Amino acid sequence: MRKANRSATRAHGRQHLTAHQKRELAALAVLPDDQIDTSDIPELPVRAWKDAVRGRFYRPVKQAVSLRLDADVVAWLKKPGKGYQTRANYLLRQQMLAATGKSSR
Repeated sequence: MRKANRSATRAHGRQHLTAHQKRELAALAVLPDDQIDTSDIPELPVRAWKDAVRGRFYRPVKQAVSLRLDADVVAWLKKPGKGYQTRANYLLRQQMLAATGKSSR
């Protein structure tokens, strides 16, 4: 079995761009939108977007923190099983949204 070439990839398994690809992207970046040939990727009709949901796959960036909680609170969060940190985040998010007057996603 061959080992994967890890030097050719970066974070999240994406490939590095070649020099040729970088030149092509740079050339496209300076062109006005109306001069870019998009005939091989035509726009979708308006009806295709009627059920679209903005932010459906959005995942907020997580930040590791150290937090001291009362032992009974941690026990309560852990009682239903796996995922106590997710539950704590959900509860805190609900409080944050209520306090700021924003609705949840």
